[in-house]
Amino acid sequence: MNRRFPGYDVLTKRTGPSWNEATRQAVDLRLAVPREPRFFSMAEWAVLDRVSQRIIPQPPGRPPVPIAALIDAKMLRMGAAGTRIEPMPWDGDAWKLALAALEAEAVMRHGQGFAALDDRTADALLTAMQKGEPAGAPWQRVPPGLFFAKRLLPDIVEAYYGHPTAWSEIGFGGPASPRGYVRLDTNRHDPWEAAEAKSEGDLKAYRHNRHVA
Repeated sequence: MNRRFPGYDVLTKRTGPSWNEATRQAVDLRLAVPREPRFFSMAEWAVLDRVSQRIIPQPPGRPPVPIAALIDAKMLRMGAAGTRIEPMPWDGDAWKLALAALEAEAVMRHGQGFAALDDRTADALLTAMQKGEPAGAPWQRVPPGLFFAKRLLPDIVEAYYGHPTAWSEIGFGGPASPRGYVRLDTNRHDPWEAAEAKSEGDLKAYRHNRHVA
């Protein structure tokens, strides 16, 4: 349940003046992303999915944002045309190497794969990765701290907050094209934006705004 913006669903804007056909098509692609790996192997996907769950634990009561699927689609789409952060290889290859290294680290430390670790143990291993502590052959081409900061976090956060489910969660109206946003200063909102439910007055304003969106 969305407690900050109760009842708000950004997809109600689909046929309104906020979204044009290009926006609708872009949103549809994100909603329809396949829930199985196409770029990653099944073993890599299992580690990626578990990592995504621990970086951004999602609330119960709604379908989760398919973070692993969105990253898989991004890597498939980019191919060798992405970015390369020295000394790491291209993004897709860096992800594959890092997932394999994280799996090897989990087996070495705990005797089981990363996807099978409990939350506390998985979080501790990710914290060690963030600090750049793991070493050895599996990490030679993907320094753990660098990969965590430059690829893991940015890709997971981008995937999550680029999805309509997250937009509804934070009260964001999505790409407003062709209408656009006008009131861009701090604590200012356009009349058709979602209102945060802090009081009964906010709830009334929110219900009113839904009718003019």
